[in-house]
Amino acid sequence: MIEARNIGVSYGNIQVLWDLSFEISEDDGIVAIVGPNGAGKTTLLKVLSGLHPIDSGSVSIWGDDIGILSPTAIVERGFVHVTETRNLFGDMTVAENLRMGAYTHRRDIDSATEDVYDLFPVLEERRSQRAASMSGGQQQMLAIGRGLMARPKILALDEPSQGLAPKITQRLFERIVDISADTTVLLVEQHVHQSLRLAERAYLLENGSFVAEDAGPVLLESDHIEAAYL
Repeated sequence: MIEARNIGVSYGNIQVLWDLSFEISEDDGIVAIVGPNGAGKTTLLKVLSGLHPIDSGSVSIWGDDIGILSPTAIVERGFVHVTETRNLFGDMTVAENLRMGAYTHRRDIDSATEDVYDLFPVLEERRSQRAASMSGGQQQMLAIGRGLMARPKILALDEPSQGLAPKITQRLFERIVDISADTTVLLVEQHVHQSLRLAERAYLLENGSFVAEDAGPVLLESDHIEAAYL
């Protein structure tokens, strides 16, 4: 479980997150964080993955203070963050990229690889292809697949549909639902309506603060969403 209490985060003198409190359990399905551009969503994911420090409050991950853990240690405990930039190794093949994702969980690489190929068959078809030569949708599938190689308890996806065609986006959301059957998905996504329809729990982040929390479909119909996006 991840538990945050009253956290504040800044970049230098600029405050980005204000007094955030929330919990994410490995028993959750899909938890969505939505909000306008610049609200602090990506910063929050960086905090949870150990890539940015907090200034106040506390964050614990399965009982350990996140401030004393390295990003690698956070992955080992079960939190994996797939960034919006994907960070693939472009000169490596699909299969090699997947193996890199298993660096903290090497005991069952073959089994994990087969699970990823079952979820994304196109990756098996292209397992010998260089990542840089794949389409945007295929690269996104590879980035998610590489994250799953670490056998996460919570998989954080930052804008996974960014730059993808609508049909590819729809297929990607279907796969995210499949993933959530076994792994909690923390979803930050620009497609607000699709995200909230799928989310068991959702938060609306505005100007660095949570202004609403509810079941995704309930939040979707709320005045908060209409005010934020319209």
